[in-house]
Parts: sequence; C-alpha cells; structure tokens
Amino acid sequence: MSSSLSPTPRRKLPIGIQNLREIREGGHYYVDKSGLAIDLIESSGKAFFLSRPRRFGKSLLVDTFKELFEGNRALFEGLAAETRWDWSRRHPVIRISFADGVLQSRAELERRIFEILGDAQRELGVQGTYESIASRFAELIRLAHEQHGQSAVVLIDEYDKPILDNITDPEIARQMRDGLMNFYSVLKDADAHLKFVFLTGVSRFSMAGMFSGLNHLQNITLDERWSALCGYTDADVDTVFAPELPGLDREEIRRRYNGYNWLGESVYNPFDLLRLFENREFRPYWFETGTPTFLVKLLSERRPYTPDLGRIVATDSLLSTFDVDTLLPEALLFQAGYLTIDSVWQIPGRRELTLKYPNKEVQASLNDVLLKSLSGSPEVPEPQISRLYRLLQAGDVAALRGLFHAFFASIPHDWYRRNELSAFEGYYASIFYSHFAALGLDIVVEDTTSKGRIDMAVLCFGAVWLFEFKVVELVPQGRALQQLQDRGYADKYRSRGEPIHLVGVEFSKADRNIVGFEVETLAAS
Repeated sequence: MSSSLSPTPRRKLPIGIQNLREIREGGHYYVDKSGLAIDLIESSGKAFFLSRPRRFGKSLLVDTFKELFEGNRALFEGLAAETRWDWSRRHPVIRISFADGVLQSRAELERRIFEILGDAQRELGVQGTYESIASRFAELIRLAHEQHGQSAVVLIDEYDKPILDNITDPEIARQMRDGLMNFYSVLKDADAHLKFVFLTGVSRFSMAGMFSGLNHLQNITLDERWSALCGYTDADVDTVFAPELPGLDREEIRRRYNGYNWLGESVYNPFDLLRLFENREFRPYWFETGTPTFLVKLLSERRPYTPDLGRIVATDSLLSTFDVDTLLPEALLFQAGYLTIDSVWQIPGRRELTLKYPNKEVQASLNDVLLKSLSGSPEVPEPQISRLYRLLQAGDVAALRGLFHAFFASIPHDWYRRNELSAFEGYYASIFYSHFAALGLDIVVEDTTSKGRIDMAVLCFGAVWLFEFKVVELVPQGRALQQLQDRGYADKYRSRGEPIHLVGVEFSKADRNIVGFEVETLAAS
C-alpha cells in the first residue's frame, strides 16, 4: 500500500494587507517574521531605525511589534514567537504612522501629529495637558509608563513620508524636516520611560540632522542580521508559497524579482510575488506602482552614463547622505530600491559598496523610463524596444543599423537644442545600452578580457553580441569593429558554442546619429 503527502492547500493572498490580525484570522498566507522580530528586541540596544523601499512589508513588521508588546498571543499560535515570548508582560504601545494622505504644509503636519497623539491618548487611557507637540508627546510617553506600570513602546512607520511627498519643493520639504526633527527629538530625553523604539521609512535622512542627540538610535539598514527582516527569502517562496508555484517558471521568478540585499540574505519584494501569484503573469508590478518623478528628473539633470548605473561604487556613508539640500542620485537609487548591494570592499574605517540592479524587473523598467527621458519623448522609444526584441530573437544583424539610425533620427531637433545632454560622449552609448537593458537581457558592461574591455556584451537567444562604441570626432572612423577583431574579444565566448556577432558602432555628434555600423559574425564552433 502506497501513501503520499497531500498537497498543501492554497490560501488567500494578503495583497495590500498590513495588519497581522487580519492576515492571521482571515486565512491568508503569512511569512513568519516573529522570530526575527524577537531577535531584534532582545539584541543590544532598544532604539532602532530601518530603511527599506516602498511596499516591502515595513508596516506589517511594525504591526507585528505592536501585537507582540500588547501580548496578543492568539495571533502567534504556531509561529516562532509563541514559545519564545513572555506573554505575561504587556507594554503600552504608541504607534505613529504618516503613511496615509499627503501633507503639504508645516501647519498640516502639526495638525496631523496632534490627531495621532490624541488617538494614542484615548487608546491608552491617558489625559494630556500640554499644548505644544513636543511637550504633549513627552507627556504621553511618561503617563503611558506610569499608568500601565510598564515602560512604553514607540513605533513610527513612514517617518519620512511628509518630507518625501514635498521633495520637489525644497522650502516645504525643509519645513517638514524641521517639524519632524522637533517631534522626534522628544525620544532623546524619554529614554527612562521607553522599552523599545522602532522607526522605519524609505529614506535615510542624515542621522545627525533628523535624529540629533539620539545617539542610542541604531541604524540597522545595513546590518546583515536584519537583511531579511522585511521581504521574502527563497526559502519562504519554496515553503510558504509552494501551492502557488505550479505552472510558473521558478527560475524566472528568481531572475525577475529576487535580489534585494542589505549585506545579508537576498529577498524578494512581497508586492511583486503576491501580484504574480494572483495574476499568473510576469509583469513589473512593483515598478508600476509609481516611480518618483523627482528621481527621473534628477537623473536626467545629472546626465548619468546609464551603463554605469548598474555598477556604481560608493561608501556606505555616501549612501546614507540624504537631505533636502543634498539629493545624491546614488543614495536615492539605493534607498528607493532601484539599486542594491552587489559586493563589499572594506579597509579599517572605510567600507565601499558596489551596487547593482536587484533584478531584471528593475533593470528593464528603470531603463525604459530613462530611455524616454533621454530621447525627449515617451512615444519615441516604445516601438523601437519591441522591434529590437524581435530582431535579436531572429538574429537579424543587418536590420539593427536601420533600427538605431531611425531611432536617433526620430529625436526632435528642438530637444537637442535645449539639452546639453546630447553633447557628452556617453549620451549615444547610454541610448544604445538602455534599449537592451529595457528588455531585461543579460548584459555585461565593460566586460573584462585578457586583452582589454568589451564595451558591452549581450547574451540572448542562443547568440553572443559584442559591441564597441566610438565617437568619430574623437577617433578615426572604422576603428570600432577593428578593435573588436584586433583584440580577439570573441575568444572569451567561443566555448559557449554559439554564434558571436562583433558589432562596431560609431556615432557622430555633428550628425547626431550613427555614421558607422559594421558587423562580423563568427559561426558557432
């Protein structure tokens, strides 16, 4: 007689649900983070700050802390916390969230804070007497401790949203920053009444400015122990969501959505996976929920060489330098989730991080947006990208020149006149690269060989494409393909047994287009 395990039943997908009680009582999938939450609570220190991109489960984590400290044991049955937590001790919890709505002035911010503090007073059964925000917050923490007999817990979700919502208006953003600094400064002198403090948001504003005096506040954003505190790991996908996997390409799920890393275990953005399991179709779900327009505007103004975006090297202090008056593209891209950590190089007192795109969703979607900005029109690149895919799939080498020549010719003359961007050398290569990157293809920029570096290698559809870019005003025409040939760049890829296309692309700033496009195809060995 044979026996087999019955398949795990499918459950509801917790799309958009940030409430632990609703997830646990409503029969939804739940990835257990309660053990990690307790690890953090029991670690050295009691005040922590965590930055993660939007839609990464930060609010659910905050709610998990709340339910733990309020002693709601029934919600943790069968989870890691059930046998590890002291359910006999309950702490008053002050939960503050700026997630809802858009505040557009310092006055609106202060009214919202008063509403939040008023709600907390009623929930905890304490009466406030002070009129100022700082005094009222300090009194709330003190009275919560005194009346409940246990020190208070303060949980602040989306601490930075009022600033980010106004980042394109520096004056309003500064007012928001100053108002929040005044509010958060209360935590400095309330230490004796606090059991645990946890703040989370997208950005990491200068710790010296935003949290001045809070020397005990630990920034755990780049601590390998907490890399998976938010997000789903590969193990989570294979176990918790096992019933959702049949019918989907597991490796494609990993390639498209995994890869976010903060010096520890890599994770998936939960929103992407939940929407994938719902729709059973691969799409850039997270990216489509909104890319900050100010980020694209900033990148366009700073004129990035787009092939470099996926291999930026920066110190961790630089990536933490973010303020209203200091908007660095590297920090913005990293904190917002468009770049993540690839590798670390460390010497005493200094740590350098090499960044990369976390996955193909981000690589393709961000380059699609940047390509529209680089070409001066959202309509110009769309048909080109689709046609490029078809040409690569068909291996139609000859048609590529016409495709890109037509693309550069379609960029309005007036846009060239108004933008200095077109005058810098990397502009043409950026346009070229972003077309391929927008397709989510496997691309290696400045691919290292024993005889030099290939400008761009693209591996797709059973073939290898090696590109060399030149600007004819800087080097004699006809040198691009010759360099590929002379340096034997194809040798690195001969062992793949695939056709290798050597493509020399030459641009002219005067003509604003391709003036040389030579190809040699080496048959599969």
